Amino acid sequence: MQWINAYGIEFLSVAVVHLLAVASPGPDFAIVVRASVAAGRRAGTWTALGVGAGIFVHVAYSLLGIGLIVAQSVVLFNALKWLAAAYLLYIGIKALRAKPQDPTATVDLQAGPRSPRQAFITGVMTNGLNPKATLFFLSLFTVVISPHTPLAVQAGYGLYLALATALWFSLVARLFSQPRVRAGFARMGHWFDRAMGAVLVGLGIKLAFTELR
Repeated sequence: MQWINAYGIEFLSVAVVHLLAVASPGPDFAIVVRASVAAGRRAGTWTALGVGAGIFVHVAYSLLGIGLIVAQSVVLFNALKWLAAAYLLYIGIKALRAKPQDPTATVDLQAGPRSPRQAFITGVMTNGLNPKATLFFLSLFTVVISPHTPLAVQAGYGLYLALATALWFSLVARLFSQPRVRAGFARMGHWFDRAMGAVLVGLGIKLAFTELR
């Protein structure tokens, strides 16, 4: 009971801050939506699980103090920033090059081009390489979470953050993989893929111009 009283408020603060952050549209949201619409619930869910797994990358270096080093090094921060931006631009440009389907072809909404492994890796890389997430977790583990909080408790917070993220984006995947939703997007054909590509390219460009503050 004393342990709950000691860290309950801190955990609640972590949960609220994380909820506000994860609910904000960004690269993770865009990549899960695109996977769900293009390839169905299975691909969307695996992408969501990959995003959740990417959280462990940020938690690990935050607990080890590496995040502080990255945040204070312009060279390391820029290297991570350009790598993440290049990855988003690569995915976005591929989507922008989507071609119209043969109008006589039958669209199978249950089939998708992604394997679970590919979808999972895409989720991990999109979240794990995001330098904005680096700054977010650095702030979380240095401002919201007390440095006197035991490492085991902080690791527990990290586990919650990963699971909550995976759950949130799994719900997003479930919503956007509904047959009616997918059918509506399918009617727009390659224009939807191009629109999502433009979003990803825009996010990549925005990320490329992110400055270390």
